[in-house]
Amino acid sequence: MSTQRARTLLAVTLAALAAPLPAAAEPLAVEEAIRAAWDGNPGLKASSLAVEAARQDAHRARDARLPSLRLEARGVRTDEPMMAFGLKLDQGRISSADFDPAKLNDPAPVAGFGAGATLSVPLYLGGRLVAGERAAGRVAEAEAADDLRRRQEMAAAVVEAYFGAQAAEQGIRYAGDELAHARETERFVRERNGQGLLLDADVDRTVAFRAQAEAELATARRRSDSARSALALLTGRPGDSALSTPLEAEPPPSGGGDVTNRPDVLAAELRREAAEAGVEVARGSLLPALFAQASAETMRTTDLRDGARWTTLGLVLRWDLSMGDLDASRAAAARARAAELAVEWRERQASREADEARGAIEAADARVKAAREAVTASESARQLREARHREGLLPLTDVLDAEASLAGARALLLASQLEARLARASLALARNQPIEGMMP
Repeated sequence: MSTQRARTLLAVTLAALAAPLPAAAEPLAVEEAIRAAWDGNPGLKASSLAVEAARQDAHRARDARLPSLRLEARGVRTDEPMMAFGLKLDQGRISSADFDPAKLNDPAPVAGFGAGATLSVPLYLGGRLVAGERAAGRVAEAEAADDLRRRQEMAAAVVEAYFGAQAAEQGIRYAGDELAHARETERFVRERNGQGLLLDADVDRTVAFRAQAEAELATARRRSDSARSALALLTGRPGDSALSTPLEAEPPPSGGGDVTNRPDVLAAELRREAAEAGVEVARGSLLPALFAQASAETMRTTDLRDGARWTTLGLVLRWDLSMGDLDASRAAAARARAAELAVEWRERQASREADEARGAIEAADARVKAAREAVTASESARQLREARHREGLLPLTDVLDAEASLAGARALLLASQLEARLARASLALARNQPIEGMMP
């Protein structure tokens, strides 16, 4: 090696050593991941805005009982006999000459500008206002309950992605260990084959086993990337964050809670109440409406200096009847019945989900216990068979069988641990309990 080339290599090495290492991602606990999803997920932000919109609709329904003020301005020019005479009368400039039949029958065009304000107070609308306020309030409460449920479901989704990523990373480690053993076995068999002690078929078996281990490692890496991207999508946190909550640890105990208090069950009940109030609104539309009104108006001439003012007080009884209102009443009754059945169905679903989650926990815990025993036994068997094979006391197939058994036991352990963790989150979700110790 020339002196110049040695100096170049030395400079590159020193530069590499002096370069700052990339900053390691901060550890991310599952509780922090859930909180990040609650705070920053766009879907939950949209849900919160839907709740706010429903609350404003409820406020609008409440304010419908308050007086309403209508302001009006108009400009008029007409030579229609009755309107021309009335317009001059409103302006306060009728004279005896205006009663001339010729002028009454063929008046000159009259123009004016007017303004008015009308205050209207609903006195009775067949119960529509009170029922409408109650319906809108129940819908707003139901939307808030749905938002709470969405946050709980988001927490469960984060738990699934978080521990799915952990299980996938452990799967990568297992796959890497299996590949290392497969490569060492292949090296050993090739060496013995070169010495004439093992057959070419044994070499082919080790090559196939090593290629399969490489494929398993690639699959494990892809599975990890997918789980990491799902976690990043839910939380908005970097996908390479170190996950600090171990998969095998027991989640915090969940106390209290009941399927009847689940937000989605409560939302269904609130929507049933809203639908029942909607029936009252529809029936109230078949009844007359009574309003009290007070108005003040003026009509001015074109120069705005002359004109008249007047006020009006009155009670207005209005009764609008149509076949459409009858149809709307029947439709509201059908929606109320549908909402009642939806409550019953939601309660049944909630009870079944809780039962299924409890059964899943029991089954997963049993599989975890059995899988741990299988992994321990398989690791011991692999070590023993590798040693016996190197001593020439066991055929290669026994070594490969031990490797395959260990891979299966490890896969079962990871799957069972993940299922046990997710089943506990599902039970907490089903019973309206804290998920991983977190409640929205």
